[in-house]
Amino acid sequence: MMADNPTLLYLTDLYYPAKGRDYYEEDLYITSQFKEHFNILIGNPQQALAFLDKAEIIVFRNTGPVAYYQDYFNEFVEAVKQKGIPTFNSFDGKADMKGKQYLLDLFAQDFPVIPTIDKISDLNLLSPSQEYMIKLKNGADSIGMEKVSRAEINEADLKSKLIQPFIDFEYEVSFYFINNEFQYALYAPNKDKRWDLKLYDASTDDLAFAQKFIDWNNMQRGIQRVDACKLTDGSLLLVELEDLNPFLSLDLLSDDLKRAFIKKFVLSLKEITF
Repeated sequence: MMADNPTLLYLTDLYYPAKGRDYYEEDLYITSQFKEHFNILIGNPQQALAFLDKAEIIVFRNTGPVAYYQDYFNEFVEAVKQKGIPTFNSFDGKADMKGKQYLLDLFAQDFPVIPTIDKISDLNLLSPSQEYMIKLKNGADSIGMEKVSRAEINEADLKSKLIQPFIDFEYEVSFYFINNEFQYALYAPNKDKRWDLKLYDASTDDLAFAQKFIDWNNMQRGIQRVDACKLTDGSLLLVELEDLNPFLSLDLLSDDLKRAFIKKFVLSLKEITF
C-alpha cells in the first residue's frame, strides 16, 4: 500500500443487531477490498468526531438508525461540512436521510408510491382497507411501526406519524445504485422473509421505475437502494428510498457481481479524492 493513498474513515456499527443482516460481514468484506486503495480507519458512528482530523474522505455505511443518536449525528454532519470533508453518501438526499416526509410529498405529486397520509381527515385519499400501517416519520428499520384495523384507525395517536393502507403484494424487490447508476437488483420471493433474497432480473420497466426516484432525489454521490413492492397486476409501488446507509446484501451476489460493485465503489471514491 502506497503511503500517499488517501485516508478513509469508514463508519459502521459492526455489531448492531439488524434482523436478518450481519453488518460486520459486509463491512469487513468491503474494507478488505479497499485496503489496496486507501489507508483505512474503521470507526463507530457515535465516535466519529474524534477522528475527523485524520480523515480525507468519510464512508458512512451500516451504522444503524441515526434516530438512536440523532443529536450526535447532527453535530457530526455540521462538523463535516465546516471542515469540508467529502462524505459518501453525500448528506444532500431528500428521502430516508430526512425521515419519511418524502413519502407524503411523493404521493401528493402522484409518484408511484404506497399511498401515504398523516391526517385522519385524508383517509378518503386512500383506497378502502381493512388494515393500516402506522409508521414514525423519523423512524427506520421498522422502529415504531404498528398495524391497526379499520375500526382502530380513528383512535390512533398520529403525532409525528404517517398512515398507509396495508398492501397485499406479491413480493418486495430492491434496486441498488451507485452515483445514480444501476448495479443489481434482489427480491424476496417469500414476502414473510424480507432478507431471504435472490437475484432479480430487472426489466426495462422495472429500471425506469427505480430510476425515476433516483433522478428525483438528485443526490450528489453515494449508494441508494430503491425498495418497492410488486403488486398482483405486475406494477410496482415505492416502499422506501434508502439514501443514507442502505444494507447491500453483497454476500448474496456472485463473485463477478461483487467485484464489479467494489470496482465501481472504489472508482467513485477516487473521483472525489484524486
